[in-house]
Amino acid sequence: MVSHFNPLLDFSTLPRFSEILPEHVGPALDRLIAKAQACLEQVTHNETPATWETVVHPLDQAKERLARAWSQVSHLNAVMNCPQLREAYNVSLPKITTFYASMAQDVRLFQKYRAISKSPGFSDLDPVRQRVLEKALLDFRLGGAELGPEEKKRFLVIQEELSSLAARFEEHVMDATDSFEYWIEEKETLAGVPADYIEQAAQLAGSKGKKGYVLSLQAPVVMAVLQYASNRDLRERIYRAWSTRASDLGPAEWDNSELMLRIIQLRQQEAHLLGFGNYAELSLQTKMAPSVKAVMDFLENLAVCAKPYAERDWADLNEFARNRLHMRELQAWDISYVSEKLRLERFDFSEEEVREYFPVEEVIQGLFSLAEQLYGLHIVEQHGVSKWHPDVCFYEITGSEGLPVGYFYMDLYARPMKRGGAWMDEAISRHRSENGLQAPVALLTCNFSPPIGGRSALLTHDDVLTLFHEFGHGLHHLLTEIDEIELSGIHGVEWDAVELPSQFMENFCWDWQVLSRMSKHVGTGMRFPRQLYDRMLASRYFQAGLQLLRQVEYSLFDMQLHARQDLGNPEAILDLLDKVRHQVAVVFPPSFNRLPHAFSHIFAGGYAAGYYSYKWAEVLSADAFELFEEKGVVNLDLGNRFRKEVLSRGGSRDAMESFVAFRGRQPRIDALLRASGMKSAG
Repeated sequence: MVSHFNPLLDFSTLPRFSEILPEHVGPALDRLIAKAQACLEQVTHNETPATWETVVHPLDQAKERLARAWSQVSHLNAVMNCPQLREAYNVSLPKITTFYASMAQDVRLFQKYRAISKSPGFSDLDPVRQRVLEKALLDFRLGGAELGPEEKKRFLVIQEELSSLAARFEEHVMDATDSFEYWIEEKETLAGVPADYIEQAAQLAGSKGKKGYVLSLQAPVVMAVLQYASNRDLRERIYRAWSTRASDLGPAEWDNSELMLRIIQLRQQEAHLLGFGNYAELSLQTKMAPSVKAVMDFLENLAVCAKPYAERDWADLNEFARNRLHMRELQAWDISYVSEKLRLERFDFSEEEVREYFPVEEVIQGLFSLAEQLYGLHIVEQHGVSKWHPDVCFYEITGSEGLPVGYFYMDLYARPMKRGGAWMDEAISRHRSENGLQAPVALLTCNFSPPIGGRSALLTHDDVLTLFHEFGHGLHHLLTEIDEIELSGIHGVEWDAVELPSQFMENFCWDWQVLSRMSKHVGTGMRFPRQLYDRMLASRYFQAGLQLLRQVEYSLFDMQLHARQDLGNPEAILDLLDKVRHQVAVVFPPSFNRLPHAFSHIFAGGYAAGYYSYKWAEVLSADAFELFEEKGVVNLDLGNRFRKEVLSRGGSRDAMESFVAFRGRQPRIDALLRASGMKSAG
């Protein structure tokens, strides 16, 4: 007997990830879109009164179910990609895009929301619901609700094509990454590479029926080779493969060149239709920054402050390469390797030595202990939950009263057919319905090097920072106290403030009390030695100028790319990046480097004309953390204050208002410069 049960349509419990098949996607989404469309017709009917209860609430419920189902499909497509699921995703993507874009343009719905906001009953609504309506009216304007009929049609076509192009961009990066393999016969070729990465390469070779070793382009492998491999030719080969992914220098079927150009051109057309001079202006309508000029000034000021430090860093590196390693000319594939050697000599500190103190289980337990000390939370792993991969773990968070606050999944390790990078996404958002309060559920995804030979996975300190970062995003989603879904968690938060909770959490990874409690040597079981911590802390600002300037470079490129009108071919994108580098950079990669072709944040993610958000949010996070440094880093009272004023408020008020409520004043850029070991210019 054939079962017609569709797990994507079961909203009574947690997602049934292990039961979802590609053939479930189309029917489930078609049904949910039809239901949401029927609800839309009902709430926009002439006889439907314009009230919260008759318009906003029922539509939110219908959209919530559609969003939950699509979240599961999107997540599986990112972490368990396969041809069948990819096809199902890409077939449904235009339907989802069209529904949301059409709803944003629906004049009837726009008029209903406007009528509610102008009605006498508006003043009786609580402030959160008033803000929902105010933000919705802005979304209608930005969604094209005020356009003429022909302009609306064109706007819809643009939205559909942009969503399709973004998906293809990400697929090309994934396929170009997964297709690469470099076979090595002799172990000597891998001299210097940490033993567990060599063992991983041997296992990969064995799985392919080969002797020797096979290197992949998974990020942890790439970073390990570039940082530790003494074979310069090997470093160059891996660097070249990594830096040319999905470009004109690789297989044509994965070349993102034309996709990038088309995405930028369509975004500019979208902005022009809405009356903006360029897409950067449009993007900033939902951010804290007041103007493109303000962003440019912020970034250029950072560049001025960082450049002297970066020039010193670069000079030191070149001098060390010449005098100690006898390298006449430093190439891009040498930088991480030489940097590691210089750090070891200058500070007697090696990231590989530190890594042995961070088995993943100890780090996770330390992270959860910190959450308990800061926010009074209790986190326990739950078993028997439907998961998409055996490596995935699931946790319940309870508050100080013992009541559930939320839940989250963690998927930590790199593998083929999984999107690179690290991110937090929503499985379920907090909101209140007729069935009561729905607890939020988060999805935390990383790409760390997996455990080898039955041993614990070991994390670098950078990995620890990444894990804390994504957990900070998760707490923002999970600790919300806002019951209206449009503003709960990260919903409605200005995009250049959404990184505040995540970057805030990174600061704790440098604190001795926190760090020592989440360490345990993989061999001896000893805690992190104070002497090693002191050496690591001394190296904290090592090459900080180069690192900050690189982020400014990416941010300026992104902002200028979306403010330009004259990009007529893909080469113009590379030319623009080159121009930005000559404006601010001190390190120039080789001409074959194709950074933009795999820059998913701005071409396939949510950071278009918004990559600067990382640096602006770092200003906020550094300033906020300074208060903890003054009052005591692991401080329950301050933690609860940060939770109350920032984490719990979602998008219910302006991010600046939330920051000031916590800090007692406006943010200061000096905090970021101090946190980077620098001083402000002048």
